[in-house]
Amino acid sequence: MSDHCLRWGLICTARINRALIPAIQASSRAELAAVASRDLARARNYAHQWGIPRAYGSYQALLNDPQVEVIYIALPNSLHCEWAVKAAQAGKHVLCEKPLALSTEEVDRMIEASQRNQVVLLEAFMYRYHPQTLKAQELVSQGEIGDVHLVRAVFSYTLSRPGDVRLDPSLGGGSLWDVGCYPVSFARAIIGSEPVEVFGWQLLGDSGVDLTFVGQMRFAAMSPQGSDGAVAQFDSSFQAPFRWEAEVIGSQGTLWLETPWKPGAAREPAGLRLVRDGREEKVAVDDVNAYLCEVEAMADCVLDSAEPILPLSDSRGNVVTLNALYESARTGQVVSLPA
Repeated sequence: MSDHCLRWGLICTARINRALIPAIQASSRAELAAVASRDLARARNYAHQWGIPRAYGSYQALLNDPQVEVIYIALPNSLHCEWAVKAAQAGKHVLCEKPLALSTEEVDRMIEASQRNQVVLLEAFMYRYHPQTLKAQELVSQGEIGDVHLVRAVFSYTLSRPGDVRLDPSLGGGSLWDVGCYPVSFARAIIGSEPVEVFGWQLLGDSGVDLTFVGQMRFAAMSPQGSDGAVAQFDSSFQAPFRWEAEVIGSQGTLWLETPWKPGAAREPAGLRLVRDGREEKVAVDDVNAYLCEVEAMADCVLDSAEPILPLSDSRGNVVTLNALYESARTGQVVSLPA
C-alpha cells in the first residue's frame, strides 16, 4: 500500500463540502490543498475558515494548479459533466457528486475523458462505500434472506430555501435527482442487476421540478431456477418530513436498514437488522464515516490500483434508470429499459 498523500482541491464552496472536508482531514492519505470559487474574496474567506492553504477565483485556476491531484466537484448537477471533463483533461482524478450527470451522453463523455487521460473518476455516492451497504449486499448475495422479491426505500426532507438550486430545472433540480437517486441506486445494488421496466409519478412545483416522486422498478429473474424477479418501490420528496429507511424482503427473511443513506454520520449507529423465522438478529458493522470511506476509496484506486467499489458502469446504469423514471412520469407509460 502506498503511503503517498493525495492533494485535494474543492471546486466551489457548496454546503456538502462541510461533510467532505473533515473526512479529507481525517484521512492519512489525503490532504486538502486548495479551494476555488467564482469569487476570489469568497474563496479566500472560505480557505481561511477551513484552514485550506490556497484559494482561487476561478475553477480553471484550480485545475491549473500542478500540486492538486484530486478534484471534488459539488457543483449543480447540470455542471458535473463540463467540469469533470475539464478536470480529466487537466490530468486530475475526480470525485463527482451524485448523480454523476443528467444524461447517458454526458456520462459517456465523462468516462471517455477519464479513460483517455488515465485518471480515476468516481461518483460521490458515499453510502455505497460504507461497510453497512457492502454488508447488506453480501448478506443478500449469500442467500441469507432467500430470493429477493421486494425492495422498499424512501428519502425525503422539507426544502424551504427560496432560490435553492434543487428547485431550478435548468440546473438539474428535482427530488428524484437529489434524493430519489439513493433508493434507485440501492435497489439496483442489492438486486444486482438493472431493471427491465419502470413506472413513475411526480408532483411538480411552480418551477417545474418534481417536489415528490414515487416510482416502481421491475427486475427480471436472475436464473431460470430463480423466482419471477423482484420489484422495487420508492419515494422521494422535498415536501415531506425527514425520512430515510430501506427494507429488503426475501423468500426467507427481511433485511432492514434504519440509516441507509448516511451511515456513520447519523444519530443512530450503523448496522443492519436481519429477521428470519420470526427472530431478529442485529448485524454489526464498522461505524465509520461514509464520507471518509469515499475519500479512502479514491486513495485505494489512485495509489493502489484497486478496482472501484462503485464502477462507472454502475453510475451510468443509475442515470439510465433515473431518466427512464422521468420519462415514465412525463408520459404516464411504463418505460422499458435496454438490456
